[in-house]
Amino acid sequence: MSRAPLGLSAAALSKRSKPVSLGTDNLLSFFETFIGPSSFILSLWGLAYYYEGAIQSPYLILSILVFALSFPGHTKLQSVFFSEVFHIVMNWAWLAGMLLIIGFASGYIHDFSKPVLYAWLWVAPLTKIGACLVLRGAAPALLKLQGPPRRALIVGMNEQGLALATRIGDAPYSRLELVGFVDNRSSERLKPASPHQLLGNLEQLLGLILRERIQIIYLSLPMTSQPRILHILEELKDTTVSIYFVPDMFVTDLIQSHPDSVCGMPVISVCESPFQGIDGVIKRLSDIVLSLLILIMIFPLLLVIAVAVKIGSAGPVIFKQRRCGEDGKEIVIYKFRSMSVTEDGDTIEQAKQNDARVTRVGAFLRRTSLDELPQFINVLQGRMSIVGPRPHAIAHNELYRKLIKGYMVRHKVKPGITGWAQVNGYRGETRTLDKMQGRIDYDLDYLRNWSLQLDLLIILKTVRLLLKDQKAY
Repeated sequence: MSRAPLGLSAAALSKRSKPVSLGTDNLLSFFETFIGPSSFILSLWGLAYYYEGAIQSPYLILSILVFALSFPGHTKLQSVFFSEVFHIVMNWAWLAGMLLIIGFASGYIHDFSKPVLYAWLWVAPLTKIGACLVLRGAAPALLKLQGPPRRALIVGMNEQGLALATRIGDAPYSRLELVGFVDNRSSERLKPASPHQLLGNLEQLLGLILRERIQIIYLSLPMTSQPRILHILEELKDTTVSIYFVPDMFVTDLIQSHPDSVCGMPVISVCESPFQGIDGVIKRLSDIVLSLLILIMIFPLLLVIAVAVKIGSAGPVIFKQRRCGEDGKEIVIYKFRSMSVTEDGDTIEQAKQNDARVTRVGAFLRRTSLDELPQFINVLQGRMSIVGPRPHAIAHNELYRKLIKGYMVRHKVKPGITGWAQVNGYRGETRTLDKMQGRIDYDLDYLRNWSLQLDLLIILKTVRLLLKDQKAY
């Protein structure tokens, strides 16, 4: 990344004409990425089928090359439509020119029908323009499908903070709602012309987060304020807010960093869910597919366990308990009842070895974790994931968040049926604070290093451990 001149300010950057990112958590970004390559490829296939009655292998090979050269696509939804059309035409002219040069140089151009190629040269960009028009029309519905916008707060009403606020306000498809600013300076010392509301000072930050239901914090403080920044980060560890740092990119270089952008403004993620953009889609699809397959396979087993629980002791078959879910929100999870009691109050005692509350059937279910099987229904509901930090009872959450720094960060993602901590020796009862600290350390390590391969490894390790692990009571 080239360094900008030192005299260039963040406010000046906000006035530049440049591609603007919709944000990695915006569903429109996913469509933006694929709309260009898919338009070019589908128009090629349609013309090949129209003129030749079939899609021959040369067209499939060409499709792979087109995808490699055009992915990921950028449709510039935030810009004026005529600017977007110009961008599409210029992009296609470059891509088509490259393909023609490669075709003539290799001689492979003779393997294609001339009517198909001639038609494709003008049908492909028209197809993408039409797809972009459809996407613009569907944008409001897609944004609504994702739920309400995420409520954001900017800490620091300085030049780059105001520039970010302007970008958010000018972005028509942003999923952000800027609630206001927090700054230690009084309103008299700040720019009086600013249209944005000053909500309070840094000492009031935690209270504002709860009162205003803030989901994202942008730290727009000078890099020389390191002690203040570290103090704020320590305080925010007891929340589930996503945290981004808005650096003064024109004062210092960022070495080996991978900054994101919000409405075209560079930011650095400090604390955010790993399941943003395409990673979030992959995670959710894998949860749906795997949970459906597992439920189909274990359905007879679920019926047998349900009958055994009902015969074994009086009470409901399914035990419902309130747990802390994604972003710290309360969820209800399902388990086969394994105790003679169904505790779900303000104080909950963890199960111990030889616990008198555990029924005979329940002891076997807990030891083999079969009592957790109904939680695959929670996965389909979207409340849980197959792999993630194990959900704790609300009462336990309120206790440990006061004792362990960073405890609430584990709630940046959906809780899981199994997790990285559970396959590393932290399954079952956590008698001491050190054991709970170890579980949290593994949960945070999972968030930092998530991959689909890691999820599959944890699932395989869980199956192996269930055959011999006796730590759950």
